[in-house]
Amino acid sequence: MSRLIRIWVGMSVFAFLLAAMPMRANAFCFFNCDYTKTKYPIVLAHGLFGFDTLFGVLDYWYQIPNTLKDGGAKVFVTQVSAVNSSQVRGEQLLAQVQQIVAVTGASKVNLIGHSQGGIDARYVAAVRPDLVASVTTVGSPHKGADLADFLVANFENGSFGQIVLTTLFNSLGSIIELLSDSSDPQDAIGAVATLSSAGAAAFNAQYPQGVPTTSCGSGAASANGIRFYSWGGTAVFTNFLDISDPLLGLTASVYSGPNDGLVGRCSSHFGTVLKDNYFYNHLDEVNQVIGLTSLFEASPPSVFRSHANRLKSAGL
Repeated sequence: MSRLIRIWVGMSVFAFLLAAMPMRANAFCFFNCDYTKTKYPIVLAHGLFGFDTLFGVLDYWYQIPNTLKDGGAKVFVTQVSAVNSSQVRGEQLLAQVQQIVAVTGASKVNLIGHSQGGIDARYVAAVRPDLVASVTTVGSPHKGADLADFLVANFENGSFGQIVLTTLFNSLGSIIELLSDSSDPQDAIGAVATLSSAGAAAFNAQYPQGVPTTSCGSGAASANGIRFYSWGGTAVFTNFLDISDPLLGLTASVYSGPNDGLVGRCSSHFGTVLKDNYFYNHLDEVNQVIGLTSLFEASPPSVFRSHANRLKSAGL
């Protein structure tokens, strides 16, 4: 058994070094350099415990920005509070969208958000529809996440357990902020409340655009001139070299239906549902960890690349 563990660790280190080698993610630019050249800039919004880059080395959107840029897209990676409510994070994202519009001279942007970042993007589109051409959500819990409900149910307000959990989440968020050279405020209670089914219902009542009215249907394809899209995954263990898979296997245990380890299949539905069952777990959706995803599914960068072309074809 110890020998198998050594082999697994050795292969994991080798895969990490190989994946971390500096390289362009897209080799197709020689033939089609305007494939992802959208009319409006693409703005990427990270999820809970997310970041733009850690230590200036590890990107949250691993290889995805370069893939899009190689095809002609203007791409901006945003940074908001690692742990906070989507109203707070949404306002932070909005401020950055306003800066991007001012810098580029573009009138609008295409927002793509992963996990809670998709909820943040919806907030921006609702309060400033004039600045948004499209919203695409990737593995976002539009109807809430079972894990957040589990935490709400098992850590009562003001209890010792809640205090410990809040301190842990806020501290982790602060560490992520430090490592990503940022200093946004953290609010674990606000984040969990936003991501719970009750919090999602309240958010959806205030910002209903694109949200399905049935439990597992599609939402409106557009509203206020903004196009809506979504996709998600329903796998957990996808690459035995990926050290994050066992953790997602643990969180997946609180879900009753198909899920990506953190978000249920139906909860990921928003606007036009492009696909809700990629063989991805929650981190695979943004090509993490360092590209260690399934060999039997389309690579996440290629999915983003195809979607950018879809936006281009729609005149966005």
